[in-house]
Amino acid sequence: MRPRASAQTLLLMFATATSLTAQSTTPTTAAQRAEERAILGEFVSINSSSNTAGVQRIGLAVARRLRAAGFAAADVQLVGPSPTLTSLVVRYRGRNAAQKPVLLMAHMDVVPALASDWSRAPFTFGEADGWYYGRGVEDNKAGLAAIVATFVRWKRAGWVPERNLIAVLTADEETDGLSIRWLLKHRPELRNAEYALNTDAGAVSLQDGKALGVSMQASEKVYADFILESRNPGGHSSVPRADNAIYELSAGLSRLGAFTFPVRMNEVSTAFFRESAGSQEPRVTALMRAVATGQLDSATVAGLAAVNAYFNSVMRTTCVATRLAGGHADNALPQKATALVNCRMLPDDPVDSVMAVLQRVVGPKVTVSRTREVVPSPASPLRADILAAMNALSKTFFNGAAVVPEMSTGATDGLFTRNAGVPTYGVAGLAAEQNEPSRAHGRDERIGVEAFHTSVAFWNQLVQRLVGPVPALP
Repeated sequence: MRPRASAQTLLLMFATATSLTAQSTTPTTAAQRAEERAILGEFVSINSSSNTAGVQRIGLAVARRLRAAGFAAADVQLVGPSPTLTSLVVRYRGRNAAQKPVLLMAHMDVVPALASDWSRAPFTFGEADGWYYGRGVEDNKAGLAAIVATFVRWKRAGWVPERNLIAVLTADEETDGLSIRWLLKHRPELRNAEYALNTDAGAVSLQDGKALGVSMQASEKVYADFILESRNPGGHSSVPRADNAIYELSAGLSRLGAFTFPVRMNEVSTAFFRESAGSQEPRVTALMRAVATGQLDSATVAGLAAVNAYFNSVMRTTCVATRLAGGHADNALPQKATALVNCRMLPDDPVDSVMAVLQRVVGPKVTVSRTREVVPSPASPLRADILAAMNALSKTFFNGAAVVPEMSTGATDGLFTRNAGVPTYGVAGLAAEQNEPSRAHGRDERIGVEAFHTSVAFWNQLVQRLVGPVPALP
């Protein structure tokens, strides 16, 4: 994920813990846990940093495990436009090929890690004090291992789903998403899927081991970068003029800093506030329920936005200056000053409209231009079957903690599948303490041992409930 949503991102709204204890007991045997650990360990020990040959190596390792489990070579395909953009597409054949398939998503690449920054070798899998360590162990090799471990287990047991499942394991989610875009263009069966389940989102938040809520990501804000630029002929600094590029840009940025985009709610953000409201202290509960029922007056919106920055971001498009440069010499008037403004747009905000708003706010002395292609990503509908399955399994694994639809402020490959017409849901089931900062992309990345094995069992049962038939528990 770019950036990876921490456990706090979803569940800042949970101000008080309930008696919802995360379950460490799972319906898996010691042998199954050992196999899950071995799969995760193998994947973490391969340096699959984005845009390196390691991505192809991990794809080959995944393919070897699946073919050894009994998958036909034709159903395990390494495909892509180049070796560093080689993804893996795996078909698990179901009873009725006429039904639309379900996609199961993970990414194989990781953010690079500098060994000198770590207290342990980043690409050596480790276990200590109830944690699994290694680059990518959270983002997203735990999800990758969950898909592979369940595919191996199902194939070995002879389980046949009612429809085809297609695992889509991509090569560059952490950078440009070229591999998922290539797949969606060249593999039409992916675009024909009824929906996708993504392991790269959907956290379970804990407080002192008690489950507070289970996230189901159904939407993502859209990433867009803009360059703001002011230019003039410059001159000698001993003869200053009023038309200074740095001052003109600074004035525009000041206006932007004071500006807020209007509030616009969608099905996912409305459900987010509605389902979260019951866990708040009374004042915040009232604000959340008011917004969820369409009460969007300035006082209510400002009150909720002031609770924390995440609530504000859920309600509106946000744009913020993140980089600044200007001038070319100490003794010369600046001929150019530039700023990079990063926007996280609501899913249905047209990029041209956002760009026009920026231009109006910063004024005519500053030009606004786009730096990259912007891919829209409509919110996915809140499917009753997925919500029902998530709620049922929350009772099994997390003592019935609330299932909360989420609109991520970051981005995953789900951006592109949604844009291709495939509703996508982040449902990893990976638990973490809300006060424990996520180490994804950072130093000494880790996940809880029990959290990992519980997430595999959660994923296993979730997919089986949705695509059936559900086998009897041992």
